[in-house]
Amino acid sequence: MGIIMDGIRIVYYSGYIRNWRSLCEELKIDKSLGRQEREAAILISAFKKWNTSMPEHIYGMFAFAISDGEKTYCFRDQVGQKQMFYAVIGGEFFCSGDINELAENEKYEKVLNKRMLQLYLFYGFPIGDETFYEGISKLMPGHYVVWDGKDTRVVRYFKPVFEPDYSKTVDEHAENVRKTVEEILSEEMNDPEFPYKESFLSGGVDSSYLLAASDAVAANTVGYEESGFDESALARQTAEILGKKFSVKTIGPEEYFERIPTVIDKIGQPLGDASAVAFSIGCKAVREHAQVVYSGEGIDEFFGGYNAHKRHLPSDWTYLTCSHIMSEEVVRSIMLDFNPSVKVEEPVSALWKEVEGQDELAQKLTIDISYWLEGDIYLNTDRTSTACGVELHTPFSDLRLFNAARVIPSSYQLTEEQNKYVFRKAASSRLPDEVAFRKKVGFPVPIRKWLKNERYNKPIEEKLFSETSRKFFRQDELKKLWDEYLGGDEFVWGRIYAIYAFLLWYDMKF
Repeated sequence: MGIIMDGIRIVYYSGYIRNWRSLCEELKIDKSLGRQEREAAILISAFKKWNTSMPEHIYGMFAFAISDGEKTYCFRDQVGQKQMFYAVIGGEFFCSGDINELAENEKYEKVLNKRMLQLYLFYGFPIGDETFYEGISKLMPGHYVVWDGKDTRVVRYFKPVFEPDYSKTVDEHAENVRKTVEEILSEEMNDPEFPYKESFLSGGVDSSYLLAASDAVAANTVGYEESGFDESALARQTAEILGKKFSVKTIGPEEYFERIPTVIDKIGQPLGDASAVAFSIGCKAVREHAQVVYSGEGIDEFFGGYNAHKRHLPSDWTYLTCSHIMSEEVVRSIMLDFNPSVKVEEPVSALWKEVEGQDELAQKLTIDISYWLEGDIYLNTDRTSTACGVELHTPFSDLRLFNAARVIPSSYQLTEEQNKYVFRKAASSRLPDEVAFRKKVGFPVPIRKWLKNERYNKPIEEKLFSETSRKFFRQDELKKLWDEYLGGDEFVWGRIYAIYAFLLWYDMKF
């Protein structure tokens, strides 16, 4: 933004302030101002009134930096919907939601962080506050960093703690969720800046409830010709039930593989989540007829929507998020410079100890919100949508909905038949039961099938056994992995894709 008011300067801003009306009233700001001027006035006035506690008053998604002339403060929203990276380069402080801006600074000397490579191969995404670049840090969700001209100081202002309230019944908790959803969406629906919105729809309960309760006039999904992967029929059925327009973008292997380099480039770091490419193609398609699009991220992590949330964990284990691409043994076998002092538990162990004593689901959700949700899901959705010129709104990631979820007992959330049961109960106020209680669906990608075709896998194979690959990986082990996959073991496709994504990124950036 670069806007200065009353001696306070906004250095960087990316986001959407959902409760701007109430903030304008409280901070005495003219509501008729245009969005950019209004949000700048809110940030500066909020900083003057509340200083570093200002994020507690803002509902929405945000990453911003603000300077009072002596110090610079960078904030990231509580669950990390927007990205924020920072570095001290040549004695100067730089920050941005796009890591590429920092890595391409002429004063910065690129050095690969091999610790992150080792962790990435296990998790499949860049986990924690380190990045793939030495000297460039990620500001974690619910944190702010202060630069005083000499040093940086990082402070955590929010932690996703669960405190179950057994005094309310399942139905009472569901009603609280329903009211919270209505409150959040009422703010979205009455925003004159966005008179037209559409929504992504997988056909699952999260996106279906969002479509039903919001002002989105049309639904969008991606589909494939391959049976077993295409769920567009379910999405279409839901859209018809709700009386919404519907469009599907059918993705073929040519378009998918051609899009991978663009996605990895725009994300700025390797990401082993193949759905990011499909999401990017979906964003590109929807941008032809809409600029603002809803998406239902956040519910699985707030309410317990993954199968990993149901599986019991041995008492002496640490929960390492719901995503694992490789075992530590596999990582050790393929890496040339495997460092045994880098433990996979490192990024999450401190927080895991902090939540010791809570019930198992609460512990898992705290970890997934703090690491997986921000490190994979939001990294994907924020960077890919932004690169496509789409403003993605994720109302179900609003802090108020988390606050409604955090007090629901785990025994209410997980039943033998269902995950996130209370949320489904709330959704049933807007949806037929066959949709509200439908099994989880998403945006699956048939890449595991496509990779077997020589027509598409040659560039991947060449990258796997390239000169760059020989710097990092044991070629005999990669050959064994590749042969296992081509021989019929589709389970290992995710490992191959994660390695390919890293090598592709490295060749583009180094």
